[in-house]
Amino acid sequence: MENTQRVKVKADIMWAYLDKPNDMSGKYQVDLCNLSDPAVQALEDMGLAVRQKEDKGYFITCKSTNPIRAYDRDGDAIEGISIGNGSKAIAMVGSYAWNFKNKEGLSPSLKKLVVEELVAYEGEGVSDDLDDDSEVL
Repeated sequence: MENTQRVKVKADIMWAYLDKPNDMSGKYQVDLCNLSDPAVQALEDMGLAVRQKEDKGYFITCKSTNPIRAYDRDGDAIEGISIGNGSKAIAMVGSYAWNFKNKEGLSPSLKKLVVEELVAYEGEGVSDDLDDDSEVL
């Protein structure tokens, strides 16, 4: 059952799997990182668990069975660009209750994601310039 309470948070984006499922979880997901103390308090007041890691600060992971849409400041959908780590965003976060195999809990639900500063993910590829022998080891 979905909770109607929502919190608007400012966050750094990490590990954005918005248009293809994450290999490990099988779901679309994104980590909202470096949350402020007031954001952490508001999320915890909703009953959500906020985790902490050295490289992510306080963070939550929002997962979905459907692709996650991201928007720019003008409200236009961001398409054809993979959002990279370090992108800055404003997110509207809700929550939903779940139960699975005799366990139950409350998880964050991403209602809207607006990217304010985009860092495009380009991946680590192999150079296409194989004709140049100057860099052969």
